[in-house]
Amino acid sequence: MIGHVSLHVNDFQKSKEFYTKSLAPLGYVMVLEFAEWSVAGFGEPAKPDFWIRADGADKPGHVAFTATSKQQVEGFHAAAVGAGGKDNGAPGYRKEYSPGYYAAFVVDPDGHNIEVVYFDPAPPTA
Repeated sequence: MIGHVSLHVNDFQKSKEFYTKSLAPLGYVMVLEFAEWSVAGFGEPAKPDFWIRADGADKPGHVAFTATSKQQVEGFHAAAVGAGGKDNGAPGYRKEYSPGYYAAFVVDPDGHNIEVVYFDPAPPTA
């Protein structure tokens, strides 16, 4: 289990807008913001588990969010690309990871590889 993940970003406002739009299909909202520190937490109400902090992005990171359906994976990908992210892997099965691994990848404004994955209990066999 992951308690929370934090990414260091260069442009707080740009990243805040990107994640507000990109994570909406997963039910994430901005839960907390500490403007004086340029920190924002996203997640379910009262439970932020994804944080951004504007203190410079020295190197890209990778974060994977779990989806509850293929539609959520597809919704994330469309929203993230629409919000200015760069496609890094369209929604689809990644059999090299595991048979039911359905995921999409987008590079955010600071170069972080953001993934959303759905673990399909009944993936296609062909």
